[in-house]
Amino acid sequence: MFRKSNREPQFDIFGSVPSLLTDGACQKYNDRGHWHNQFREQVVMRIDESIFKGLFNDTIGAPNAPTRILVGMMILKESFVWSDSQLFEHCQFNLLTRSALGLFNINDPLPAESTYYLLRKRIYEYQKQNGEDLMDKAFEQITREQVKEFDVNGRSIRMDSKLIGSNIAFFTRYEIIHQTLCRFYKTLDKQAKFRLSASDRDQLEDIAKEESNKTVYRSNKEEIKTRLQPIGILIYKLLNTFAEYKSEQYQLLQRVFTEQYKVLQDKQIELRAKEEISSDSVQSPDDPECAYRNKKDHQVKGYSVNITETCSEDNLNLITNVSVDKANVPDTTFVQDAVKKTTEITEQKVESIYLDGAYHSPANEDFCTENDIDLVLTGIQGGIPRYDLELTQNGLIVTDTLTGECMQAVLARKSKRSKQNRWRIPAGKGYYYFSEQAVITSMLRKKIKNRSEYELHKRNNVEASIFQLSYPLRNNKSKYRGLFKQQMWAYCRCLWINLVRIINFIKQICQRTSKAMEIPAQLTVFCENFSFRINFQQNRARQFSIVVFLSTIVNFYSLY
Repeated sequence: MFRKSNREPQFDIFGSVPSLLTDGACQKYNDRGHWHNQFREQVVMRIDESIFKGLFNDTIGAPNAPTRILVGMMILKESFVWSDSQLFEHCQFNLLTRSALGLFNINDPLPAESTYYLLRKRIYEYQKQNGEDLMDKAFEQITREQVKEFDVNGRSIRMDSKLIGSNIAFFTRYEIIHQTLCRFYKTLDKQAKFRLSASDRDQLEDIAKEESNKTVYRSNKEEIKTRLQPIGILIYKLLNTFAEYKSEQYQLLQRVFTEQYKVLQDKQIELRAKEEISSDSVQSPDDPECAYRNKKDHQVKGYSVNITETCSEDNLNLITNVSVDKANVPDTTFVQDAVKKTTEITEQKVESIYLDGAYHSPANEDFCTENDIDLVLTGIQGGIPRYDLELTQNGLIVTDTLTGECMQAVLARKSKRSKQNRWRIPAGKGYYYFSEQAVITSMLRKKIKNRSEYELHKRNNVEASIFQLSYPLRNNKSKYRGLFKQQMWAYCRCLWINLVRIINFIKQICQRTSKAMEIPAQLTVFCENFSFRINFQQNRARQFSIVVFLSTIVNFYSLY
C-alpha cells in the first residue's frame, strides 16, 4: 500500500544526533552549506513520492518504505561511487549520510536491503511494461524546482555526448552464437529435449560441454566458419520445434539467428557475410541491448550518453536533460528531444544552441529554423572540400580553392533517385556534380567562419560535465548492463553534478554578499562613540538596549 512519508522530522530528545556531538562537531553537522544538508534540501526533499505510486497497491499490503530515502540512496551510491555493501554501511553508521537522507535521530530505522533492491526491480519492470521511466520524471521534477529557486537562465543551451562500454567481454561471432544457443538449450527440461531427434540431442550435448573461447583460440577462420554452418542448422530446428516458446532466451536465440544466418528459398541455411551484419546486432548474450560503434579507431560495445545543460555566464548552469541510447545511434537524434525537455523544465524558450559538428543534420537545421533558434556549430563533419560554392541570382558560382579559379556551374538534369536540383562543372574529360546539400553545407561553413571565437568556444565547458559524469568509469566502461540501468546511472550522476554546482554557487553568492555588505569603518566608530556618549549612570537601561541593538547589527552583517 502506497503512503507518503512525513516531510517534517521528529526529533528524539535522547536520540537526536546534535545532542550527542561536541560543540565543534555539532556546528559542522548543522552547517546548512555542508553537502549533507544541501543534498537533503536540494535533492531528497524535492522528490515527489507520488511519482512512484504506481509501483504499489493502493489498498492492500504493508505500507511502503519511504521512497524518498530509497531514491536518495540510489543517488548517493553513484555520487560517491560506492558498492552496495559500502552504501548500506554508510547509511547505517555514517552520521552525515544519514542526515543527507533525513535520518536525524540515531535510532531512526533504515529501509532493509531487500526493500532497496525491490524498488529498483519494480522501477525496471514498470518501465518495461508501461514504457514510462519514473526516474526520468523524478529527475525532471527535481531539476525544475532547482531551476525555479535559483532563477536559472534556460534560453541558451549546449550539449555533448560520450560513448561508454557495457560491462561485457568482447565476444567473437562464434562465441555469441554458441553461448546464445547453449543458454536456450539449458532452459529446456528433459521432456522438452526428447522432442528433438537423438542425433540432434547428442550434438547439442557436445556443444553445451564445449568452451567457446578455447575453441576460438585453437581454430583458424576457416575452421570456425565450418563449425558455424551445422550450428545454424541446429538453431533453425530448435526455433521451429519450440515455436510456441516466448521466453527471453528463445527470443534472443531467434534474434541472433536472424542476424547471423539467412534462410534461402529451398530452406537451406547460409551464414551471412560480415558486411551484412549491422552494428545493432547482439554483441553479447549478457547485454543484448548494447550496440557496436567504431569512432576514431576506438571500438565501443555499449551506449551513447548525451548531456544538455544551460549556458549562462553570470548565473547558475544546470544539466536539464540526460539521454542514453545505443552506441550506434548518431548524435543528431538527441537534439530535438533535448530542446523540448529543456523547455518543459525551465519554462523558457530556447533561443540558441551550441553544438559540435556531429549534431548537424538537415532535420535539426529545419527544426531550429522553424522554432527561431540560433544554431551555433563549432564545425562540420568531413574534410574541407576543394570547391567553394555560392548560390547567387545568376546561378551557382564555384571557386576552386587550389587554383583560385571562379566559374559558373550549369544546372544539370535531376537524378532519377532524387528530385533535388544539381549543378555541374567540367572536370577533365567528364563533369563534377554538386547537390543542393553540398551548396547548403558550403553556406554553413561560411557562416561558421563568420562566428566570433567567443561564440565558438561557448560550447567547450560542457566537456567538463562529460568528464564529471564519466570519471568514475574504468577504461570508459560501465559496471552495469542494459539500457535502463545505464539511464538510471546517468540520472544519479547528473543530479549529483547539479548539486555540487548549487553548493559552489551558494558559496560564491555568500562571498559576494559578504564583500558588498561589509560595514564601513566609519559606521563602526560611530557605533562605539554613540554608545559611550550615553550617560551610564543616568540611563543605564537605555544604554544597555542600544549597545545590544548595535552589537546585533554588527554580528548580523559579520555572518555574511
